[in-house]
Amino acid sequence: MHIALWITAGLLALVALAGGLTKTFVPLETLSQHDGAAWTRGTSPTFVRTLGVLEILAAIGLVLPAVLGIAPVMVPVTAACWVALMIGAMITHGRLGQAKLVAVNVVYLVLALFIVVGRFGTTPFAA
Repeated sequence: MHIALWITAGLLALVALAGGLTKTFVPLETLSQHDGAAWTRGTSPTFVRTLGVLEILAAIGLVLPAVLGIAPVMVPVTAACWVALMIGAMITHGRLGQAKLVAVNVVYLVLALFIVVGRFGTTPFAA
């Protein structure tokens, strides 16, 4: 279980990092041309960049506290925050009629819930 939780956290961190780097560094005009980023059209560039930075921080929070052994409780806390982010993403993509992206967000949400339940409950990091 411990290994499965590590793998899940690593995969989710990669997803968060990729999304965060894209939102933070890709020009908004370029980003908004992609179907998955249609929500950025008419959205404040500051909001998109802020969301990108938060996703980069999520990538860090899903792995680094446990690796360093400093406040490893931040891993499931970060995963819980990712759940909230995915709920918002599902609502946004649902309003745009993007059912496939809603399904992708559901998968990410389930992975994050696995981390939350695993690290808060069944397999916490050793103290």
